[in-house]
Amino acid sequence: MSGVSDFGSKDSDRPVRRRTGLDIISAVKMPEGLTAAVDAWAEARQLSRADAICKLVEFGLKIAPAAPVSPHVAVSSDAARIEEIAVHEIEGLLDPALPEDERERRIRRLTEGPPEFSHERIDLPKPQT
Repeated sequence: MSGVSDFGSKDSDRPVRRRTGLDIISAVKMPEGLTAAVDAWAEARQLSRADAICKLVEFGLKIAPAAPVSPHVAVSSDAARIEEIAVHEIEGLLDPALPEDERERRIRRLTEGPPEFSHERIDLPKPQT
């Protein structure tokens, strides 16, 4: 036997190479120039391409900004942004001759809805009972 085969057939008496590692194999599609840069980086550090890609991804993740902890954080910031836009649009539609307190009351009524439905709102904190 001259070596270990990557692929075995049922008729072959040569041993079949089995995957022994626990890491998941991921294929990465990169432009030719980026592949050359990774290969040069790997060669300078005496690493294989796969190890170099792992190291570079680890470095990138260390310096990348953290993702939101939960999707609810992103939803709440989106909701706040949407409310800002709504308030801006409503202000443009209101009569400028209205007193400031009436303008604020109308904006609040339109953005928060009628008070009789406030218990149905899922985006507002529930009142303490």
